[in-house]
Amino acid sequence: MFDILHRVGIKTPIDEVYKALATPAGLAGWWTEETTGDEHVGGRLRFRFTDNGKELGVFNMKILELKANDRIVWEVVDGPVEWIGTRVRFDLKQAGDFTIVLFKHEGWKEPVEFMYHCSTKWATFLMSLKSLGETGKGRPSPNDVKIGDWH
Repeated sequence: MFDILHRVGIKTPIDEVYKALATPAGLAGWWTEETTGDEHVGGRLRFRFTDNGKELGVFNMKILELKANDRIVWEVVDGPVEWIGTRVRFDLKQAGDFTIVLFKHEGWKEPVEFMYHCSTKWATFLMSLKSLGETGKGRPSPNDVKIGDWH
């Protein structure tokens, strides 16, 4: 199995970062504006990505773990075939004035080209999360940084 790993420091309180990761409204502020779903373990989240009205993809996650100001874990239950069965994990810790987010998208079966693309996109979205926390404004889809033909 293969994993995507990222680390980002956000100069904002840990509880604000947690809310941005654990609630549909928070997720809509940095990942995709079209986020709907639950805020409890066992619930589902739905993320829809578009570009100029064209649907790029839809991802459905089951919430496996929510530990306030500590950890969020989802399992991908629907979306691109490469994502199904993988897990997305955010671990949080405080380091001085910064909240550190340790991100992991784990369980890829093989490091296909789409994984490289997703790694870069996760990095741009984590920078969107950083911007949301530090300035109050993220760059969620459809206003995200485009990196190529897969957007």
